[in-house]
Amino acid sequence: MRKIILLALLFLNAIFVTAQNTSYWQQAVDYKMEVNMDTEHFQYKGKQELVYTNNSPDTLRKVYYHLYPNAFQPGSEMAERADHIADADGRMVKKIKDGDKEIKENRIQKLNTKEIGYLKIANFKQNGVAATTKTIGTILEVVLAKPILPHSKTTFTLDFDGQVPLQIRRSGRNNAEGIALSMTQWYPKIAEFDFEGWHADPYIAREFHGVWGNFDVKITIDKDYVVGGSGYLQKPNKIGHGYQDAGVQIKYPKGTKKLTWHFIAPKVHDFTWAADKEYLHDVVKGPNNVDLHFLYKNNPKIIDNWKKLQPLMVKVMDFYNKTIGDYPYKQYSFIQGGDGGMEYAMCTLILGNGTLEGVFGTATHELGHNWFQHVLASNESKHPWMDEGFTTYVEDMAVNTITGKNAANPFEGNYKAYYSLVNSGKEQPQTTHGDRYDFNRSYSIASYVKGSIFLSQLGYIIGQDKLAETIKRYYQDFKFKHPTPNDIKRTAERVSGAELDWYLTDWTQTTNTIDYGISAVTENGANTLVSLERMGRMPMPIDLQVEYTDGTVESFYIPLRMMYFEKENPNPSIKRTVLNDWPWANPKYELTISKPKSAIKKITIDPSGLMADVKQQNNTYEVK
Repeated sequence: MRKIILLALLFLNAIFVTAQNTSYWQQAVDYKMEVNMDTEHFQYKGKQELVYTNNSPDTLRKVYYHLYPNAFQPGSEMAERADHIADADGRMVKKIKDGDKEIKENRIQKLNTKEIGYLKIANFKQNGVAATTKTIGTILEVVLAKPILPHSKTTFTLDFDGQVPLQIRRSGRNNAEGIALSMTQWYPKIAEFDFEGWHADPYIAREFHGVWGNFDVKITIDKDYVVGGSGYLQKPNKIGHGYQDAGVQIKYPKGTKKLTWHFIAPKVHDFTWAADKEYLHDVVKGPNNVDLHFLYKNNPKIIDNWKKLQPLMVKVMDFYNKTIGDYPYKQYSFIQGGDGGMEYAMCTLILGNGTLEGVFGTATHELGHNWFQHVLASNESKHPWMDEGFTTYVEDMAVNTITGKNAANPFEGNYKAYYSLVNSGKEQPQTTHGDRYDFNRSYSIASYVKGSIFLSQLGYIIGQDKLAETIKRYYQDFKFKHPTPNDIKRTAERVSGAELDWYLTDWTQTTNTIDYGISAVTENGANTLVSLERMGRMPMPIDLQVEYTDGTVESFYIPLRMMYFEKENPNPSIKRTVLNDWPWANPKYELTISKPKSAIKKITIDPSGLMADVKQQNNTYEVK
């Protein structure tokens, strides 16, 4: 009997272990698309074949596609959102004077039938059998002809008709800089399905999420257009198959009206292209023999800036390779797209006019996204701070180094912007979905700025060397794996040995703030007693620096108890004393300096400025 009970317990334990140790999986796609562009009416027709691999443990009875161009129609969710958010995107809502009044005009709501965007799907089949489809705004819901079993493949085919909207933001035609076609989010794109389920988010505001796969795309367009985009151009510099070299007149066979451009993009989760009759095209060699393509208007006012940009971007890519890890593809394209800047697979579309400094800053930021969004593809809609914030962090580092500024704290502006948001009372937790912030400014600062501070402040917490190691290991461990917030936290824990759950929780899931202060400095015989106080809810370890009247400097380190960790001395040239840890439950802490108060000139909490203390007036004690 005892043996039977033991065997039963072992069996139950085996089931439990199996249930708790499911292996990582992700879906896979292989796209084949052919699209024919009507440049007179800005419409296109296409065919798509999609081989979908269900690597999940689920049986799928439905799938969803994104139809992004449908957002650019009066009455769309994107248009309604722009009408009702207080600080609407200036590209979408124009302010117009009407006598003494200022009224807002929603550009999407004003589009006519020839200016709107749309994507219409027909003839949808699964393995040759018709499936039931339903268009719901920017989403296509498909009830499958046959369920897709776990670890099996199916093939979807469809026809699509599209119209390119007048460019308002990102995707569109005939924008302010004169770019004919910025073809972003232009095709029926299958939604991601992962361990959380389907991510069939309507296109309302900004961010994206996609399935990795291989793209084989043929674009047929008038022969006068130059095309650039994601992937590798097949048969480059052949008639009908490639870029026109700047200054070279290509002779086409008599009667040629259209050419087909064939791109293959392996292991990406998006495909983007742009086309214009006046594109100049330069190619320079980047690190690891990567071809860096630059496509920009033949405009004498901007050519010099775009030429100067090219060697700078070679340096930026080299910096990112060394800071994060090697760029995994063999080409990257910087394309003048005429609307801000937005990252896409193996390319970016950016504004091309303006100062060299402005174009360089935008290009540097967008290039950084190819590590954090197109290789480390976190869910950009749910966790925009992991993409925008981490990209902002490496951008600031790169610009600081390459321009020779070498500021001690290149992130100082980010901290000021974050403090401004906190003081405004409009901060929302970083767990807020990217589309559902109350204000665009709140989204921007939470994502770009507070997301960047997550890393710069992590360097304060575990040390700069450990942070640098964390970023590299995070990239190596999670590239092509859709990491979540817990993954960057666990990577930092593995590298440093610190317990950091408190940091991820307070910084990203709440609006708790950091606020420490020096409450008193008192004489205690031959010693000095320094009283510290925590006013904010969020705990932190404390670096304290003391400057003496004789010119010497000493530092004190107060570990945070819940970290179970001691950071290495960030300034080995300065004597440091490690004190007893500070438990969060006690808001007060006292330390003793073995010198009289008269010997002290200044005491500073966090001289690095990397701890985001929202009220710094009491962070310094100074004898005037």
